[in-house]
Amino acid sequence: MTENELYTLILSWENIALVVQHISIFPENLDRLMSIALNDQLDKSWRAMYLAEMIHEKHPELILPFLPLMTEFLLTTQNASKKRHLLKLISLHDIPEEKMALLLNFCIEEFTNPEEPIAVRVHAMQILFNIAQKEPDFTGELINLIEHEIEYHGSAGISSRGRKLLKKLYNIKSNW
Repeated sequence: MTENELYTLILSWENIALVVQHISIFPENLDRLMSIALNDQLDKSWRAMYLAEMIHEKHPELILPFLPLMTEFLLTTQNASKKRHLLKLISLHDIPEEKMALLLNFCIEEFTNPEEPIAVRVHAMQILFNIAQKEPDFTGELINLIEHEIEYHGSAGISSRGRKLLKKLYNIKSNW
């Protein structure tokens, strides 16, 4: 399947399950899908990122090799849908040491930006929590950030995830 054929297929929602199944059987086509997903010039290319998330649910090992590229792309894309999917996928995996500072700074900006969609902010908060688990010195600062966001920019999603993460962060802090 060519990249153009794949792109044409993902333009119709009726084909989404078919494409996921096809790539699960023929993972060599995943490169083409990721090429579409990591391209901000193509209209509706966010659907390819959505498909990558769906493929990850069934076959995370197929998406894992793309995480470094996805992390780099995350830092440049302005597409909120892609940010949401990228942040979620990144939050489900261990963050490499060499990407930690980049993700820390990026996720603080995204999490504390009330203009960003709630899902983007929630997934950014989760990545910050994941970093705090590896870097306990960051725990106190993250507690303050989450408490501030719940108080001043809280939504149901921010408050719900924030309270769950705060409980865990208080335990990390008290055991440290």
